[in-house]
Amino acid sequence: MIRSIRWRLVLAGALAIALALALSGFGLAILFERHVERVTIADLQARALALTAMVQPGGASGPRLRESPEDPLYDQPFSGHYWQVELGDEIRRSRSLWDHVLVTGQPVPSPGEVKVRSLPGPQGEALLAVEQSLMVGQSANPVPLRIIVASHRYELELARRGFLGDLLPYLGLLGAVLLLASWLQITVGLRPLAQVGARVAELTSGSRPRIGRDLPTEVIPLATEIDKLLDAREQELARARHRAANMAHGFKTPLQALLGDAARLRARNEDEIAGSIETIATQMHRHVDRELARARIQSDRNTSGAEPERIAAKLVEVLRRTPMGAALDWQVPKPSGLRARIDPDDLTEALGALLENAMRHAHEMIQVSIKAEDGHIHIGIRDDGPGVPEAELTRLTQRGLSLDPSGQGQGIGLAMVADITDAAQGELRLSNARPGFLAELVFDALPAQPGA
Repeated sequence: MIRSIRWRLVLAGALAIALALALSGFGLAILFERHVERVTIADLQARALALTAMVQPGGASGPRLRESPEDPLYDQPFSGHYWQVELGDEIRRSRSLWDHVLVTGQPVPSPGEVKVRSLPGPQGEALLAVEQSLMVGQSANPVPLRIIVASHRYELELARRGFLGDLLPYLGLLGAVLLLASWLQITVGLRPLAQVGARVAELTSGSRPRIGRDLPTEVIPLATEIDKLLDAREQELARARHRAANMAHGFKTPLQALLGDAARLRARNEDEIAGSIETIATQMHRHVDRELARARIQSDRNTSGAEPERIAAKLVEVLRRTPMGAALDWQVPKPSGLRARIDPDDLTEALGALLENAMRHAHEMIQVSIKAEDGHIHIGIRDDGPGVPEAELTRLTQRGLSLDPSGQGQGIGLAMVADITDAAQGELRLSNARPGFLAELVFDALPAQPGA
């Protein structure tokens, strides 16, 4: 999971969403708290203005305070709602303060000015207070009026907690929706990579020669570089095959000359030296033939595929014209459109070697079977010959090993078939059929061509 781009993006998106929602919740809580505090201050100011009605202008003796208005909110001791009015030296307090005096510890505001304060309550609790100062009276010496209205901050905290309690479920739902949207965005964003992966798989299967450029702009450079790499690989393989073929052909002429020298030595009765030269030259000739065969193998898997039934029918038609093949009963299936993932020339080379091998060992019959099974093409070539000793089955594909008692085999046929099969990522199976011998080639199947 840690190597998955999708899960990395999902994890990063989830962390970003969680951080954004946490900051949003924190910010909303602060904004709500400030809003509630402004509403509370506005209410306290209105109550302070209402308390000015306690002032009675009076006559020559000056203004004095009336009885306080009845309000259950301020009658219950320690209710959390308090007021205090000071007119000159006279002080009136709400019953809720009991015997506590609100002291701001700060200078009295200027007349007409309103101050918002934080004060300790009668039980040490934090209070939000509004303090207002006025000058009352019409004489030359007006009397200062000071009004303090306070409320417990705990109610603000309760409102904040209630707001957060209501907000958190919605934040959780919003987070889930954003996470789902992030997942969909990542899925859509990574789809071009999945498209490139599918085309690489098509390259492997041989159904597409190149990735192409009909892709989203962001992945075109990647596709272009892959196609360039495939082009360079094809060119390098072609050069390597040409070099191997040229080298092998270059060795054949000197080897023929050595065999000619050996024949002349044998004519002079120098059989020991001639035999030694012939043995070495024959072994080298086998190596050269093997390298020529390997040079012809098309190891590039970007191929349109081969139809084994048609190729087998053409090979059998040729072998029937030989003296040995004319005496045999060849059983070949009719074309059905099956296609194997292998180059047609390589399959022709491999089937030709297996059919020739079967023809040398068969008594009366050679049967070719071709079938599709579990996404693979199975090509079987069975003869009714003597078969092979069980101990030698695993050694048949070794270079230079020939079990042909007539001495016609060179020991490179099955080795070449094994090389071709490996290059096509197929499988070569050899077994005794009792009676006879069975060689089976297994390749990946390709879809039938339209109109086949």
